[in-house]
Amino acid sequence: MNLVISFSGGETSAYMTHRLLYGPLRSRYDQIIVLFANTGQENEQTLEFVRDCDQHFQFNAVWIESVQHHGVRKSASAKMVNFETAARNGEPFEDFIRKYGIPNQKFPSCTRDLKVNPIENYVASLGWEHGSFDMAVGIRSDEIDRVSINAADKNLVYPLAFWEPTTKPQINTWWLKQPFRLKLKGYQGNCKWCWKKSPRKHFTLISETPEIYDFPRKMEQLYGYVGPEFKKPGGRAPLKNGDPYRRVFFRSNLSTDELFRLYQQKKNFFVPVSDDAQTYVEFDPDMDVGAGCSESCEVYSDEDAATEELRG
Repeated sequence: MNLVISFSGGETSAYMTHRLLYGPLRSRYDQIIVLFANTGQENEQTLEFVRDCDQHFQFNAVWIESVQHHGVRKSASAKMVNFETAARNGEPFEDFIRKYGIPNQKFPSCTRDLKVNPIENYVASLGWEHGSFDMAVGIRSDEIDRVSINAADKNLVYPLAFWEPTTKPQINTWWLKQPFRLKLKGYQGNCKWCWKKSPRKHFTLISETPEIYDFPRKMEQLYGYVGPEFKKPGGRAPLKNGDPYRRVFFRSNLSTDELFRLYQQKKNFFVPVSDDAQTYVEFDPDMDVGAGCSESCEVYSDEDAATEELRG
């Protein structure tokens, strides 16, 4: 049996990769490959961390990016890149949006088309047939609710959830002994501005690095009317104010500009998120509900499995 390690670029994922390559779990598999899928909107610190893991731990990760096929009903393939050539201005992300439209809570297809499909395409190019390999995903025992309900059908394995149950404090303890770490705060995450983040995280990021939202703002301006629903006869019905419905990124159907306006209303009252999530003064459902966006975006989570009807 072979193994594909989906290395997200987070510390949990890196720890899992190290355990699978150099721990007793290595004996379970014949061949192991490590894949990192870059979306073009990863924080630079994420790319540096993947590079450092390759150099220090000899992960030999294969860096890939999605390649969309426009005008045909065909899922994304993959091209190989490296630290120097990896996209940093959202090129793979924009190419995906150009075909499928803006991802959001109703159309949560970005992980599928920017990570899952390219990974599967690359593995298929190696001649590894479905069923001949497992896919290892970095989900811990203290976040077991993120495990896919279709794990058995997809040959997904979660070593840190079941084989070697591991929690975030244990991960932190291990990394404290290493010569480097991921230079990101927990609320920053690998994706700079992930739409899954809670309002509190967004407001904190807007107060610190508002420029990271330039990309989603530009995408909304360029591709707000791209998506299969606009291809249907009659398209979208107009809203009450006469403006046609458009796709936007953020929760409660907020555009980037609307998110910024909401921040302006609340900036003098909200408590910024701390790097330690346990320091919230009190959980606020209006501010702290997110969709599992933490240090990284793991593949094959159920929330990212968009249906074929939505994909068009």
